[in-house]
Amino acid sequence: MGNTPGAGLYIHIPFCVSKCAYCAFNSFAPAGFDTSAYLQALHAQLLRLSRHPLVEKNIFSTIFIGGGTPTIYSARQLAGLVSIALDNFHFSYPVEITVEGNPDSIKQKSLYALRRAGVNRLSIGVQSFTDDLLASLGRIHNAAQAENAIKTARKAGFADINLDLMFGLPGQKLKEWRQTLETTCRYGPEHLAVYELTVEENTPFADLAAKGKLKLPHEEIVADMAELSQRILADAGYIRYEISNFARSGYECRHNINYWQNGSYLGLGAGAVSSIADIRISNTNDPADFNKQIMAGNDGFSGAEALCREKKFRETVIMGLRMVKGISLASLRKRFNLDPREYYGDTFRRLLDNNLLEIKDGGLRLPEQAMAVANQVLAELV
Repeated sequence: MGNTPGAGLYIHIPFCVSKCAYCAFNSFAPAGFDTSAYLQALHAQLLRLSRHPLVEKNIFSTIFIGGGTPTIYSARQLAGLVSIALDNFHFSYPVEITVEGNPDSIKQKSLYALRRAGVNRLSIGVQSFTDDLLASLGRIHNAAQAENAIKTARKAGFADINLDLMFGLPGQKLKEWRQTLETTCRYGPEHLAVYELTVEENTPFADLAAKGKLKLPHEEIVADMAELSQRILADAGYIRYEISNFARSGYECRHNINYWQNGSYLGLGAGAVSSIADIRISNTNDPADFNKQIMAGNDGFSGAEALCREKKFRETVIMGLRMVKGISLASLRKRFNLDPREYYGDTFRRLLDNNLLEIKDGGLRLPEQAMAVANQVLAELV
């Protein structure tokens, strides 16, 4: 596994101008943190791990700078990260290099600089094109800024743009979701990540829900929104290739596909996770603590776990079933010498009998009707 080509490199920027009400990611408002020191620590961790025995022989094919909001840093600073990564890790080319950004922080001059640095994919956190809904989420941009960000990215030469969208929002109506989808299709991004809102623990939304003050759409309306997404996006030429991801042909996100195929990946930065040579490694979450650890000459890790064959097998099955095409039974046998039909036994047969799993053309996958209850199905296979 350690020498498998196509590993992914993830670089985490844990800072946002403000924290959204639904967000459970490892992100913080920058006030009170030394963001310059964090960038220095990232550089130091990158250089140190590029020479680590578990990492140095890996061949990487993608870089993804995510967050948080990476574009709180200047284009020069982000370009420096990309340059250091390209210079110190082994890559197979062409490299897919993605940077996430929010509409309020995307500037044309900065995007030109990112393009010159080799960034060839931009992911924009739009979520909605309805101003009231954006405000209820705690987003600090409006619909006009979101549309302008897409136009700006095109002018800067980005030919591979992803938009993040969310449905099932508090107070959201079906017609508002239709308007967001239609506006999205009008701009024609190459890739879309379309998520149903999940109320995560330890978020303001979770507090509101516990008090009965979070008014989410009825589950039937949410199901209608999911169906509408598939219909409108299919009509616009998008192919659903993962439970929540749609792309024009040839623009599937290689970085994320590596996750879903349970490949090797290295995570840099506070709270990032790595899976290298069948070892799961977690970095310390707190950016200030991360800075101190790295500058003290440590790797910044908070824990590590050796993944046994069966755990890796279960993870590979669960992640692979997120892909519409599913996972090859032959590849599972070759990689783990295990067959899910035998491994899961009665549970597997019950899911097959209830049309919640299917075996077709040598592959295991979720039937279309099971996509809506994918989380429940996958929980049976943990």
